[in-house]
Amino acid sequence: MTEKYDIRPEQSVELLKALHILTRDGKLNQDSRRKLKQVYHLFNFIEPLLQDALQAHPEISLVDHGAGKSYLGFILYDLFFKANAPAGSIYGIETREELVQHSKELAGRCGFGGMQFLNLSVADSISSAALPPQVDIVTALHACNTATDDAIRFALEKRARHIVLVPCCQAEVASVLRKNKQQALKSPLAEIWRHPIHTREFGSQITNVLRCLQLEAHGYQVTVTELVGWEHSMKNELIVASYKNLPRRKPAERLTAVLGELGLQELGERFYTSP
Repeated sequence: MTEKYDIRPEQSVELLKALHILTRDGKLNQDSRRKLKQVYHLFNFIEPLLQDALQAHPEISLVDHGAGKSYLGFILYDLFFKANAPAGSIYGIETREELVQHSKELAGRCGFGGMQFLNLSVADSISSAALPPQVDIVTALHACNTATDDAIRFALEKRARHIVLVPCCQAEVASVLRKNKQQALKSPLAEIWRHPIHTREFGSQITNVLRCLQLEAHGYQVTVTELVGWEHSMKNELIVASYKNLPRRKPAERLTAVLGELGLQELGERFYTSP
């Protein structure tokens, strides 16, 4: 028996088959039901942001960094754009050319004319003429290490209304903590990251703290939560930032103070606060 009640009436069955959420005969199995649960959970976070952007203008734009097979972009287009924002655009940014080509072909088969896919790194996308000068929403799910920071820089450069991040594999801060460990050990607080496993875990944690402070220092309101239903991955921290033109001075000062306290001053350019 096909479990059609788990799929929304407006969803493209052909797309769900192509994304392996449905089997070839249109059925759901345990693994695909889990994927669908994850999709809906993430969509529930992003849909209000899309609605907010749509109130401002009909030609809304979303840029998805580290898109992979553009799983997120296709689902967002299918569930929201095709009915509510037909004049809108989704851009999938991906470095693997074969995945970009595959996504282009799938969008063509589905008739998703507002989807574009670019073979670019996150860093290169900042200056690419193929992207608009301003975008509404920026997403980066599991963009590894500094690619998440590049996505933040992209969002700041493009004056994004909303930013949705699920950070992954943060190694840069941990490497600097490790390098400066002897100097840092003069402070009792350095016991927090003295052991290698703690260096790695604390480095990951403090990376996201610094990212949140950076976004606040640019006027964003930041919410940090977790993606329920992503238990298969330890990287399930979700950062949602919305531009509210909030006061910037205090978070900028705190960011600088944290960098100084932890011996991370050399990362000041990475976590820049000036407009």
